[in-house]
Amino acid sequence: MRFRSRGKRIMREDIKRFASEFDPQPIHLDEAAAALTPLKGLAASGWHTAAIAMRLLVEVGASGRHPLLGIGVDELRWLAPVRPDDVLHLEGEVTELIPSKTKQQGLVRTKWTAFNQRGEPVYMFTPISVVPRRPVGMG
Repeated sequence: MRFRSRGKRIMREDIKRFASEFDPQPIHLDEAAAALTPLKGLAASGWHTAAIAMRLLVEVGASGRHPLLGIGVDELRWLAPVRPDDVLHLEGEVTELIPSKTKQQGLVRTKWTAFNQRGEPVYMFTPISVVPRRPVGMG
C-alpha cells in the first residue's frame, strides 16, 4: 500500500513560534544568527518537521477509521533543512505486516518520507503501529 498527502506550506512565523516554545535555538529563532551556522539560514526545528509530518500522516487516513496506536519509530532521519515557504508533502509505503498469533490485531511498519516542493527528501521515519486485523476469511 502506498499513500501521498496534501502539501503544507511552512511559514516563517510558524517556525519561530514552534521553536520559541519547544526548541529555542538561535538557528530556529534568529535569522542573523542562523545565517552564521552550517545551515546558512533560518530552518525549522527537526521536531517541528516531525510534528508536521505526523499531521499529514493522520490526514492521509492510512489506518482507515481506526486510530493509530504507535509503539515506536525506526530510522528517524532529518535529511535536509526545512526553510520558510517550503511546501512539504508526505509519501508512505507499508513495508511490513506482522499479524498477532493471539489477538485480532497486528503490527504495521510504514516508511514515510517528507519531500519539499523540489522533490528533495527532507525527513524520513518508519513508525511501528498496532492495527486491527480483519477476521479470518474476510479477504
